[in-house]
Amino acid sequence: MTHASSDGPRTAVIALGGNALAPSGARSTITDQFRHARMSLGPIVDLALDEWNICIVHGNGPQVGDELIRNELARAEVSPLPLGVLVAATAGWIGYMVQQSLENALRRAGSSREVATVITQVHVAPDDPALSQPTKFIGHEMPEARARELQQDGMTVKQDARGRWRRVVGSPKPLAIHEIEVIRRLLSAGTVVIACGGGGAPVYADPALGWEGVDAVVDKDLAAAVLARDLQASLLIILTDVDAVYVDYGRPTQRALRTLTVAEAERLDSEGALGEGSMAPKVRAATDFVRRTRGRAIITELRLGREAVRGEEGTTIIA
Repeated sequence: MTHASSDGPRTAVIALGGNALAPSGARSTITDQFRHARMSLGPIVDLALDEWNICIVHGNGPQVGDELIRNELARAEVSPLPLGVLVAATAGWIGYMVQQSLENALRRAGSSREVATVITQVHVAPDDPALSQPTKFIGHEMPEARARELQQDGMTVKQDARGRWRRVVGSPKPLAIHEIEVIRRLLSAGTVVIACGGGGAPVYADPALGWEGVDAVVDKDLAAAVLARDLQASLLIILTDVDAVYVDYGRPTQRALRTLTVAEAERLDSEGALGEGSMAPKVRAATDFVRRTRGRAIITELRLGREAVRGEEGTTIIA
């Protein structure tokens, strides 16, 4: 790998899926999630030992879905929390889990680098159409009968690309990272930073009140791309539960794409070949980052992260 510039360390932003910590279809206990967190850190430790500046963004889809269930079950006893607050809450405890696991792994590898979690606010537009047209799937699969009950209570529940009934919430487009300068200072000091957890807590500027929260979830891959863009990172890695980007995924004609140019990725997306609601948003986020920075983006499965950074696995998107 070459340095992005000769005057300092390279910066990598690594987006870790919420399903990497709580695999889809599994009811993961917190012990399971700590174990999955420890298993996810190989490529991150490798980059840290190679003296990259690193910022980790993690998803929270399964976890924030669980928090909504806790809210519903306990609503007779304690007041429910809004979705934006639950995003910040999950960013706190998932950040703690990743931070602790990563520091232990770095110490075992002989590194003294520090790790810090920044609870991050992400600017969105208060009139973003996505706020009134929910499309973002969160939480685990539920039986159809339960889905119908929630629909009668006014909640949006739909079938995802795999036919599973799941909650759907608004997901506005991230415009900027509120704590970008704090993150930049920590990275320049060599700290490994965990930021934009769960995509960050969405906020907008109210003319009278200042910054106000929004009851929504920001897509963590899009937030990671905005973060990578504004940090002028040379590498964006999106770690998911599929080993590469495929055309015709799930069909007999499926094939993995090892390298994609921005133009090729945009063409496939416009043709609907990438799977809306699954891989397409990840490719869009990666493509936007590469187009804006001329950096490199990688999409791959968690366990193949090390090999993907070396160009041996996954899909690499280049300018």
